[in-house]
Amino acid sequence: MQIPYLDHDLPGWVGRLIGLAGYLLLVVLVHRILFAVLRRVTERTKTRADDILVLRLRRPTFWLMIGVALAAATPGLDLPRVWENVWQRLLGIAAPGLFGWMLLAALTAYRDISEVRFDISGPDNLRARRRRTRISILHRIGVFVLVLLTAMMMLMSIPSVRTIGVTLAASAGVAGLAIGAAAQPALKNVIAGIQMAFTEPIRIDDVVIIDGEWGRIEDIRLTYVVVRIWDDRRLVVPVSKFLENSFQNWTRETSALLGSVFWYLDPAADVPRLRAKLEEVVRASSRWDGRFYNLQITDSKPDGIMEVRALMTAKDASTAFDLRCEVREALYAFIRIEMPEALPRMRLMPAPASAPAHL
Repeated sequence: MQIPYLDHDLPGWVGRLIGLAGYLLLVVLVHRILFAVLRRVTERTKTRADDILVLRLRRPTFWLMIGVALAAATPGLDLPRVWENVWQRLLGIAAPGLFGWMLLAALTAYRDISEVRFDISGPDNLRARRRRTRISILHRIGVFVLVLLTAMMMLMSIPSVRTIGVTLAASAGVAGLAIGAAAQPALKNVIAGIQMAFTEPIRIDDVVIIDGEWGRIEDIRLTYVVVRIWDDRRLVVPVSKFLENSFQNWTRETSALLGSVFWYLDPAADVPRLRAKLEEVVRASSRWDGRFYNLQITDSKPDGIMEVRALMTAKDASTAFDLRCEVREALYAFIRIEMPEALPRMRLMPAPASAPAHL
């Protein structure tokens, strides 16, 4: 394509440069108009998926169109042979990078759309957490593979690098063994992350107890997991630890839990009255999910103290903890005011009288 000159009196390179600038300006204008129309269309739809897709693809498509325009305008620039080779080399390096960026933006858009589609803030969010976790892990794996392939394609576009690669192919096995031995912990966690995406021992927002800490799964990376502890600390755990060691997952099948509260009372306590008070407190609480409650004597200690246990259900772990605290406080107040005889007391038996001494 020959770019027309604006003025025949101008030097050739100036006219070609002005023509190239006008051509790029036209491409920029077309891109802006196209995405302005797309934004207007997406604003009229109810779903947010198209809005996210347009937002993520706007910048990579802009630079991709610029790259395509520069490649199409190359014949009209009439560059010297040396500069034309340099120009082609730069375009050969930039093309895989731009296409890789485009694919990366599409992959990230799919992840963002899934986060909107699968909301984990609801009470029954097992399916949403499962999908979010799998997509999050696979997205990070996809990003890693895509960046690696893009970098390889960019390097392979340089002839000298291709020649070096062929020369070093014979020693690739030894180098691979050395690198594999040095990076064994990292590779172990990467493979464990891929395995976790399909076996799903944990999911985003799962409640777990690991290393003696209670918390929620906040983020699952390719090689490590971030657990948000109840006091807002973050516990960073290698992914392999969740596959090799035991841990507690309180929301593996459902977020609903059964909570327990223990009291240690005197045997004189009126257990039926306590059971009636428990029913009153639990039924009046907004934290109870209406499934189950109970109160029983579960043990008797050697010192005569009896162990009383109450069970109650809640929709999730946080609500169950708050419900347990509410029930414990209410029944202790009831015992202190209405049943003080239920508080533990130490009973001392008199020592037996000694036998009379024989004369």
